[in-house]
Amino acid sequence: MSSVISAIEAKFKKHDVVNVQSGDTVRVHQKIKEGSKERIQVFEGLVIRTDRKSSHTSSITVRRIASGIGVEKTYLMHSPLVEKVEVVKRSKVRRKYLTYMRERTGKSARLAAVDFDKQAVNTVEEKPAPVVVEEAAPVSENEAETSAPKAEASDKTEVPKEA
Repeated sequence: MSSVISAIEAKFKKHDVVNVQSGDTVRVHQKIKEGSKERIQVFEGLVIRTDRKSSHTSSITVRRIASGIGVEKTYLMHSPLVEKVEVVKRSKVRRKYLTYMRERTGKSARLAAVDFDKQAVNTVEEKPAPVVVEEAAPVSENEAETSAPKAEASDKTEVPKEA
């Protein structure tokens, strides 16, 4: 049962997601639909939370101060509405959830920057997704003799997706 679920999840998972950590300042490009028009809206802020990084339901919470008011948005990383995520700045933090940043303003809200290779972090290799094929049901001995070449071909569990 879980193999069927993981096969469905793999179909909807993006393979070009940037490695985002708590403490990063990111620029999230999101598709917005207004009537029949479509545009890209950019939201830049501090990542204060990352959830389920290896799952297809992985999300980040981004916080920024807009007109003196704190605004937080949570983005699903594998959503088709999220066009891309760019890491602008990486900071040194020792926690996964930076909820204490909500009370901080001004100079106390600064985090120590860490040097990183911006181009290496923001470029992601396009890898084709492996397509999972279900294995055939066990075959009786009489049927195995007549369809031996067919049984060997169905033993493969992963078939690379053709581009």
